[in-house]
Amino acid sequence: MPEINLTITPEDLSVDMVAKQIRITGRAYPLFDIAYLILQKPERHMVTFAVKKKQDGTPIQPLFQCALDDTLWLSEDDAVRHVLDRHFATFYQAEKTQIDPPKGVYTFVAQCGMSGVILGPPNYHDYQNQLRRLHSERFARLPFEAFKARVKIVKDEAVVKKWVEDQSWKTEFNCLNLPEPLRLGNMEEVEKHFRQAHLPNIIKQIDSLMLTGTASRNVRDRELARLARTRWEEQNRFPLQLATTLSQQFASRGLQFFKVNKTVTHVAVARPHFLDLEATPVSDGVKRIVDLINATTKCTHKQLLMALAPSAKAPAPAAPAADAAPAAEGEAAAPAAPAAAEPSPELAAVMTDLHWLIHQGHVIEFANGVLETAKKPLPKPVKQPKTPKAAAGPAAAAVAAVATAEAGMEAGEVTGSDAPATVGADETSAAPVAEATEPVAATEAAPAASETPATN
Repeated sequence: MPEINLTITPEDLSVDMVAKQIRITGRAYPLFDIAYLILQKPERHMVTFAVKKKQDGTPIQPLFQCALDDTLWLSEDDAVRHVLDRHFATFYQAEKTQIDPPKGVYTFVAQCGMSGVILGPPNYHDYQNQLRRLHSERFARLPFEAFKARVKIVKDEAVVKKWVEDQSWKTEFNCLNLPEPLRLGNMEEVEKHFRQAHLPNIIKQIDSLMLTGTASRNVRDRELARLARTRWEEQNRFPLQLATTLSQQFASRGLQFFKVNKTVTHVAVARPHFLDLEATPVSDGVKRIVDLINATTKCTHKQLLMALAPSAKAPAPAAPAADAAPAAEGEAAAPAAPAAAEPSPELAAVMTDLHWLIHQGHVIEFANGVLETAKKPLPKPVKQPKTPKAAAGPAAAAVAAVATAEAGMEAGEVTGSDAPATVGADETSAAPVAEATEPVAATEAAPAASETPATN
């Protein structure tokens, strides 16, 4: 593989659309599932090629960019050949002049077995030049001897006649966009002139270039194309790099993270935050919602509304199913299906209370529509003071007294009246289905390699 750094990052608009849907629906989505969605379509991500540098600052493998079409190349020679092949008419104009045909009788010619180019008889004076020119222009990555072995001898009269006709014309090249007319006799002179007159303005050495996912799949340099394909396949197997970047971008947009069963990282509008109904005054509507979710296994949004507002028609689900997790291009489902009439006061009250619970983290709604309440955090274990080892001699009592005093001070810090009785909800959060979870920091790397994406 080329010594080039290649990173795949989400496209900003895609991240904005996913974040918007998460905020509107209030649902929690597995971070890695979103990463897979970003990788599914090339228009949802960006690909950055960057050079690796030595200690002295020089690139290990340089990168070259063609200013005419923003194509990327590993060598300057490949970039020059690309310009003369794709943009030749921008700089030069070919002009043919009839000349005398080659003298002598020719019964066979040599022809390239890969391109079909007729090189002429092997004993013709210009044969070796034609052979080496074709190799350098079109098959430079193939060893010359291997390329030469592909050349075949053709005795077909039509092929021989075509070569004689081609040699009956002389091709010259007029330089365009120059103050004074200039005519060049062959392609070698054309390439030399291009390098002198146009190369500094057309081909530039760069340190990095960001391309869209679509453009990265159309890179013309074979080695760079192979590198891009390999990196994409690696991320598609386990998108750790992309998930890490997504977590940072979601955090900058105000979203929160938590883990289910301490393995699968989810992104949502709030971290799980236990609601103590005995210690926190809440309305009867909020209490009914929490009690119903706790009493119902895998309670869904629809079940909740049918139980608490049976006289009202339940609206459509607020988000797509798990297999259609938030999309990145705007095809995400709307927060709710349009209703034919205004919701009843009973239904509106339930929806308002549920919205508050979800956005406070007291209730988590997963991508498949299942509702769970945040579980009570486990108490933080209290550190036990270390018992000093028995000391011999007259200093033993003093050592023991000092250790006892220090232990008392430490215990006072943990159990004193000024200390919080429980750990804050933003420090310890509970996972639905599991007893406890570990919240992840906004810039924390994605889960370890053992993590598998949730299939909610």
